[in-house]
Amino acid sequence: MPEIRRRAGGLGVEPTVGSFEADGVEVRSRPVRHTSHPTVGYLIDTGRQRAAWAPEFWVFPEWVRGVDLMFADAAGWRRPIGFAGGVGGHACVRDVSAAACRVGVRRLVFAHIGRPSIRAIDRGERPAFGEWGEDGAVFRLRCKQLMRYAR
Repeated sequence: MPEIRRRAGGLGVEPTVGSFEADGVEVRSRPVRHTSHPTVGYLIDTGRQRAAWAPEFWVFPEWVRGVDLMFADAAGWRRPIGFAGGVGGHACVRDVSAAACRVGVRRLVFAHIGRPSIRAIDRGERPAFGEWGEDGAVFRLRCKQLMRYAR
């Protein structure tokens, strides 16, 4: 955050958490339970598809229900990783995979991959549902606005 604030100041802008809409794409901040300070993920709606960016959370966010694509926490593999003092932590792949299935997430990509999950990858283990995110991967959502021009 200090680096973000420093760079923003150099540009004459103030960093903020909020929502944004342009060209038919809406990005809405949504709360996630992660630690003792306010934390958010983002729901991205193109008018045709929805994606959720929630790479860090302790409690699975119900607002991702039915999204086409979700980027999620994978810091833990078999069990969540709790922070000292019981102030939150990171979810585990096993629980995130099950919760994503329960709420109808269509495609699940694990984006915040912690050491326990890296060890599981090295052992050749795979989540019951979902896939590991990879550097440089590209994910596309269909946009209502862009479909007008494709005809």
